Amino acid sequence: MIDPTERTSKASQAEAHETLDPENWSEFRTQAHRMLDDMLGYIENIRERPVWQPIPAAVRARFRSPAPRQGEELAQVHAEFMQNVLLYAQGNVHPGFMGWVNGGGTPVGMVAEMLAAGLNANLGGRDHIPVEVERQVIQWVREIFGFPEGASGLFVTGTSMANLIAVLIARDATLGFDVRHSGVAAAPRRLTAYTSNTVHSCVPKAMDIAGIGSDALRLIPADNRYRIDLKALEAAIQRDRAAGLTPFLVVGTAGTVNTGSIDDLASLAELCRREKLWFHVDGAFGALARLAPDLAPRLDGIERADSVAFDFHKWGQAPYDAGFVLVRDGEKHREAFVSPVAYLHRAARGLAAGSPWPCDFGPDLSRGFRALKVWFTLKTLGTERLGAAISRSCALARYLESRVKATTELELMAPVELNIVCFRYRPQDSSPENSDRVNEEIAIRLQEAGIVAPSTTRLGGRVVIRAAIVNHRTSRAEIDALVEGAVTQGREL
Repeated sequence: MIDPTERTSKASQAEAHETLDPENWSEFRTQAHRMLDDMLGYIENIRERPVWQPIPAAVRARFRSPAPRQGEELAQVHAEFMQNVLLYAQGNVHPGFMGWVNGGGTPVGMVAEMLAAGLNANLGGRDHIPVEVERQVIQWVREIFGFPEGASGLFVTGTSMANLIAVLIARDATLGFDVRHSGVAAAPRRLTAYTSNTVHSCVPKAMDIAGIGSDALRLIPADNRYRIDLKALEAAIQRDRAAGLTPFLVVGTAGTVNTGSIDDLASLAELCRREKLWFHVDGAFGALARLAPDLAPRLDGIERADSVAFDFHKWGQAPYDAGFVLVRDGEKHREAFVSPVAYLHRAARGLAAGSPWPCDFGPDLSRGFRALKVWFTLKTLGTERLGAAISRSCALARYLESRVKATTELELMAPVELNIVCFRYRPQDSSPENSDRVNEEIAIRLQEAGIVAPSTTRLGGRVVIRAAIVNHRTSRAEIDALVEGAVTQGREL
């Protein structure tokens, strides 16, 4: 056996200084500890900072410089980061961030990401323990969603990629896996898919990338709670069948992007079983409501889905990025992506063992160790504590709803289903054009003030202020600041 601890040759020692490692490990370690402490201090004292602030022109100009030919001291680069990067981040770590659906992360996830970077593991495949860590998280996800042992899962960048993977599996399962070689254009059947008109834009994009075309995605009207209209859905399926088309996929939503609504997943599951359609759930943030006992019943039916897409970097509070796709039939999942080539030869022993590899279940061969930060998060916090944080964010949304209803100058614009509240300021001149202008300006002014940062969207053709409460650090103080700030800015305008 080769002794891995055997000392390197004198020639290797002489060449050691040619590596990219630090020449002085002691100095590097001191600086690295300082950098870690600075980031922990950033999170610990985040409430003392503005949520967001505009980037000064002089700072922006610094990031237009040519590529460096000579290196700088790490301490100098770190100082530039502290002065010109950290101060002008998006702000979703801050409890006052309510714009878009972004998680707040945790210190545990941050240091886990550091460990993953140190290992520098490629989770495309091969037989090493990081792959087993990902497989353990896959098993936990099966348990959370009530999926069978044969179900497969994969970490991806986010739900946009997870939705694409689900569309591709559904396409291939319907047309036959030879379509991977012959292409959709050679298929004798034209496919159609169905989802609510409140769907996230990544689903039409997935249809486009899959070669089916976004026009083949039927956008079904939503009801007054912004859920897919089941009767309209069934009628659309029957019309397409009568026209000689091949319905193959229904995408239900658990937590719509605008209002947080949840489709009737149990009824969708039953319809898809009856019509023999692939049932996929886009649960980007809402799927993890399964962790909250008071919210989980609203997701009844998700356990019957053929596939589920969601993000651990939203309600799961893992650092970006940590998307996930869960597929009931693991063999169909593998058939949609496996690609046997010589340089990916599998062996019974050695480093090339451990088949099937993660690259057999998605498009990426180069894959980072995303699973580690999720593994650390679940191991250190547990599903009960995460579920409690999810419940609390929804309770804060209901508190915001009550504040809006009690404030005569504000108007609630959609039912509050989970953690998203849409409202608007009612100006004295309530013409649509002026109302839209005022509410857009209120959101911008609140962002620029750095106290709270909501976003805007459109409901019923009107601009509304949208507060998505995802950050586990958010409290009633930030909700009160949002309401009071919206009223103050509205009066000024």
